[in-house]
Amino acid sequence: MNEMILLKLGEMVLKGLNRRSFEDKLQANLHRRLHPYGQFRVYTRQSTTYVEPMDEECDVYGAFEAIKKVFGIVGVSLARPCEKDKDAILNTAKEFLDDKLRAARTFKVETKRADKTFPMNSIQLSQYVGGELHEAYENLEVDVHNPELTVHVEVRDYAAYVHADAEPGAGGLPVGINGRAVSLLSGGIDSPVSSYMIAKRGVALDMVHFFSYPYTSQEAKDKVIELARLLTAYCGRLTLHIVPFTAIQEELRRSCPEELFTVVMRRFMMRISQEVAKRCGAKALVTGECLGQVASQTMEAMACTGAVVELPILRPCIGMDKEEIVQISRKIGTYETSILPYEDCCTVFTPRHPRLRPTIGEMQYAEEKLDIEKLVAEAVAGIERVQL
Repeated sequence: MNEMILLKLGEMVLKGLNRRSFEDKLQANLHRRLHPYGQFRVYTRQSTTYVEPMDEECDVYGAFEAIKKVFGIVGVSLARPCEKDKDAILNTAKEFLDDKLRAARTFKVETKRADKTFPMNSIQLSQYVGGELHEAYENLEVDVHNPELTVHVEVRDYAAYVHADAEPGAGGLPVGINGRAVSLLSGGIDSPVSSYMIAKRGVALDMVHFFSYPYTSQEAKDKVIELARLLTAYCGRLTLHIVPFTAIQEELRRSCPEELFTVVMRRFMMRISQEVAKRCGAKALVTGECLGQVASQTMEAMACTGAVVELPILRPCIGMDKEEIVQISRKIGTYETSILPYEDCCTVFTPRHPRLRPTIGEMQYAEEKLDIEKLVAEAVAGIERVQL
């Protein structure tokens, strides 16, 4: 029999009457993610999800790597099924894990017997398989406390399964189970991380990027599209809404006090993002703001920024320091793209002395001369949408 993949579910196993909806969403996400690798049967039994190739053309190893980035899963194991017979289990362990057994110096066998009709209990089966492997491999010594290799045996409804230690999954909850949000995606390090973190909590994403050509280059736009593409490995398919922002920034430069420019600009970003959210059915906005990191991310500045929208603003990075954010960025593979030297619109017309603690009254006074509705409507009308 061919290898298959066993998935250990995360916190969703603690759900009550709505657990089935979490499992259904996870299975739908898995089917979409597995499509490039062939036809797989996906089903869940006893808190384990099984991914079974339907034919010899399936790329099981490619599917294995892709699944490690699917939220809702805490452990991923490449396993080989066999008959529910002690000798079949032993022979499968020798064949499937031979390389690992030869390379290790210490090992143990762990058995889970979900099928209680199996004639041996878990301890008896572990002792039998472990004893036979110890005899067959001269290099191996038993170490039940800290082994280099653990041989896992699971006796379940349809078959027995043999595998080595599970590799970590992405954790979290299945994307889409907690609704949809719009994430503001710049070309920096923080916003891709915040998008990843909120997707991990089961939120499907649309993304908004503000593009100020010719002040920002085509390379800067391509960089953001690549960041969004990299995030699809975790977030699934998404739409990137690219907003023409040049006219608004030029109007702000003409009409607004320089020290308030950045916060007024961010208020426009929020207004436009909320309009995008209304069109795509999103219930929240997501930003990469981190408290105190820059002048526009003081408590007062963020209060002014959020005052113009009705939707909740989710800030996953708010209490993190920069090194923590960089570590996650490296982990998810966006760091090297984020540090490419192409500036985004937030660096255009940067004030020399930005106001650190603006008030909402100051914001309203600074915006009095602006035709806000017209500027927002024109920007929304000019949005370019990229499907990823």
